[in-house]
Amino acid sequence: MKKLDLLTPIGIFVGLTMVILAIYMNATGGGIQFFFQWTSVLIVLGGLFAALSINFSLQDLRQLPKVFKEAFRTKEHNLEDLIHTFVDLSTKARREGLLALEVGIEEVDDPFIVKGVLLAVDGIEPDIIKDIMMAEVVAMEERHRKGRLIIEKAGEYAPAWGMIGTLVGLVLMLQNLNDPSTLGPNMAVALLTTLYGTLLANLVFIPMGSKLALSTEDEVFVKQIIVEGVIGVQSGQNPKILEEKLSAFMPGQRKEKENEEIEENVND
Repeated sequence: MKKLDLLTPIGIFVGLTMVILAIYMNATGGGIQFFFQWTSVLIVLGGLFAALSINFSLQDLRQLPKVFKEAFRTKEHNLEDLIHTFVDLSTKARREGLLALEVGIEEVDDPFIVKGVLLAVDGIEPDIIKDIMMAEVVAMEERHRKGRLIIEKAGEYAPAWGMIGTLVGLVLMLQNLNDPSTLGPNMAVALLTTLYGTLLANLVFIPMGSKLALSTEDEVFVKQIIVEGVIGVQSGQNPKILEEKLSAFMPGQRKEKENEEIEENVND
């Protein structure tokens, strides 16, 4: 089940707060308001949107809100519960047969597990089951990669548009050197666009892209465990052997648990 990941908004808030606090502590004269320049905002955001529109299709860009939403959510994977689920399924299959698994399998929360078990109940060969399920994993990776690519490209384009804004500001400043009143605003555009572009890239887009990549890796890892569990149930593996096999995917937690059991036996 996915839930709100508080670390993402907290990280963005802390980053912005530190920048604003540093500006406030060192600002003199005009104060912090000089670090907010609408011209710079329009150059960076407008240019970023234009670049993404050229790079991606309309259908891809429509997925952007969903991709951003995923960056603020996290899915907890309890590997121990997952392993216990397959141990129970394996025990039931050995006692009552594979067909018995069809009863009550819809109550399992993960549709990937349900699909795998139903394929096993249908009597499909293990290699074919694995091919079907891994094909779904590959398709999921590709969907995630394509959505994540928009965020990653935004992280590449944002600093570049900041530099473009800097060049615009410098050109305007050089054209009006005879008018000292224009030097300040033009220099502000020149420097603040770089600040905005770099801040967006390194505080929002690049970290979000990395987080989405790690999330995909975690989900693929869990689905690989599910595939191995389904194959074990379908082939009639002993529940204890299946448990040991799947526990290899969580060696750190498994080792810690075994050490605790050994300590308890010694103390007894």
